[in-house]
Amino acid sequence: MNHFEVLFILARPAAGKSEIIKFLSDLLPEIRQTEYFLGNLVVLDDFPILWRWFEEDDLLAQMGKPRLYTDDQGYFTDNSLWHLLVKLLILEYQKLMLKQKNLHTDSSVIIEFSRGSEHGGYKEAFKNIPDEVLSKSAVLYVNVPWEESFRKNRRRYNPDNADSILEHSVPDEKMSRLYFDDDWQTLAGDSFGFASINGCQVPYAVFENADDVTTRGGNDLAIRLKETLQVLWSINLKRTHQDF
Repeated sequence: MNHFEVLFILARPAAGKSEIIKFLSDLLPEIRQTEYFLGNLVVLDDFPILWRWFEEDDLLAQMGKPRLYTDDQGYFTDNSLWHLLVKLLILEYQKLMLKQKNLHTDSSVIIEFSRGSEHGGYKEAFKNIPDEVLSKSAVLYVNVPWEESFRKNRRRYNPDNADSILEHSVPDEKMSRLYFDDDWQTLAGDSFGFASINGCQVPYAVFENADDVTTRGGNDLAIRLKETLQVLWSINLKRTHQDF
């Protein structure tokens, strides 16, 4: 296998995850494979599920019925719903694998989500991911300061396209409450290496984006992303030759 099978892309909202995925999706397949170690891309993102839940709750409220997922402020009524989102992403991946036994022969699956410490953080989210998935996964964490995440979240909002992956936004109060604290560094304190997740040693690398290279795009993004994924790929290769 000469490409990542499963790549988790994690970060605070508006940190640059979606811009990275768009950049990778737009590459010529041979460039994406040889320079970024990714095959044909299959992207799984929990935002469309989350947005649908909000829509369903709003429709139920209009019908005079109880909301299923959220209160009237848009917060989950039960924190287990954060775990359900992850389980649904993994379910989609497992369904793909059932339908396409050789999926990873030429394809890489990207799984994207954000988690703040207020609702369990990444440590709790990863408890919902089976070992058989973790054992073939790597993690790219997009690192930005809280202030940068907050600024970009505000800036990207387009009210005419609020359900868009690239133009949705979290309200300020909710952004502060849910995502101010981030537990990534408690899982992996260095720029790259192996993170111990549920007893599995998972390769990871941090993509530094404090200067918002993902918005600028172009050659700056291409070079930094290539360098970061090359480091991550080299760590991934070490895992295949070691017995943890």
